[in-house]
Amino acid sequence: MGDDDFESAGGRLKWARERAGFEDAAQFARALRIKEVTYRAYENNQNGYAKHAQEFGEKLNIPPKWLLRGGPIPDTDPPEPPQPGEFGTPELLTDRYGIELVRQVDISYAMGDGAVVEDYPETGFMPFQREFLRSITRSPISRLILATGHGESMEPTLLRSDMILIDTAQSRVAHQDQIWALTYAGAGMIKRLRRIKGAGGDSYLILSDNPSVPPQEADFEDVHIVGKVVWVGRRMS
Repeated sequence: MGDDDFESAGGRLKWARERAGFEDAAQFARALRIKEVTYRAYENNQNGYAKHAQEFGEKLNIPPKWLLRGGPIPDTDPPEPPQPGEFGTPELLTDRYGIELVRQVDISYAMGDGAVVEDYPETGFMPFQREFLRSITRSPISRLILATGHGESMEPTLLRSDMILIDTAQSRVAHQDQIWALTYAGAGMIKRLRRIKGAGGDSYLILSDNPSVPPQEADFEDVHIVGKVVWVGRRMS
């Protein structure tokens, strides 16, 4: 904690978290049962955390008022450092055995316009070896989600019961005809995308691998990219 930032609320929170023995933001987020990406935004001063200050203060044995407003460093004693497995199986798996829990979502139904991952209802978690995920993508684990195939439009490439790993950190369609998770006209879908230019501006051609499903042309601004499909798992019959 050599380069501590006591001038910002995020910096004070980070200092208090490290003082309490939580080695990284992800570990503390799991202890609080909140999303890692949400908690990191607090430490990075991207979002305020006034509504959580009391909870953070109790967990870190730090006055919530100091976390939010600063002042002289509190002379409270740090809490007992967290022990492996103290916060249940997720803590034990991730920290001791190199297992990451990837959030599963139902991409067929968006609670908003589908522009952000939080729009999709969470259905559970799936464990993956950290090294395996790193062999697929270098994006943060928190940006990965797991969905299940729906319908027959992408057969034979994707089947109805396939597990589909989506990298939400990838949202720019830089190569044609690759497979993306997206929403269009209020529906979530997994399709190939081809970017085309016309007199009225850019648009997408939404393509299915099933030849019986015709392509759709959609205005560029009407398509919300959720992320790129980077891995598919399939149960053999």
